[in-house]
Amino acid sequence: MKKLSILFILLVSISINAQEINWMSLEDAVAAQKTNPKKIMMDAYTNWCGPCKMLDKNTFGNADVAAYVNENYYAVKFNAEGNKEITYEGNIYKNPGYDPAKANKRNSGHQLASYFGVRAYPTIIFLDTEAKLIAPIPGYQKPAQLEIYLKMFHTDAYKDIQSKEAYEKYMADFTYTFKE
Repeated sequence: MKKLSILFILLVSISINAQEINWMSLEDAVAAQKTNPKKIMMDAYTNWCGPCKMLDKNTFGNADVAAYVNENYYAVKFNAEGNKEITYEGNIYKNPGYDPAKANKRNSGHQLASYFGVRAYPTIIFLDTEAKLIAPIPGYQKPAQLEIYLKMFHTDAYKDIQSKEAYEKYMADFTYTFKE
């Protein structure tokens, strides 16, 4: 009985500390913005991409990242070489060159990935509260690296950064709070 109690306490403490990002589709995120305006953070990934898997595990699996994203953004997973039709701003985006035989290999790029300027995987795409593009951020991001963008875009600080000097000042003044 004592071992069961210890196991129960261990499992409860793990589940309290483990937090996951609440992912949704782009269409659902845009619809949610109408009643509760938040910006959108979209993970443009592919099935074959090693850094995409690292981003999922190391960064999106980080409790601080997950808590911040869930509180301040609608999070969208987007397979940038997938076959799903996506409606965005009244247009339907597809992947006409998709080859099912290459589902887990390099495939044709999705039209929506092209629209958002995705040129590398992973790319994290940020949209404002009206689902308009703020910026695509290419490459693997560690929690601290992503923290900068999450907070810069959430607070609209990016609107005041109009020069290299302003960016360098923002970076010098930035206080990191996410644990690795």
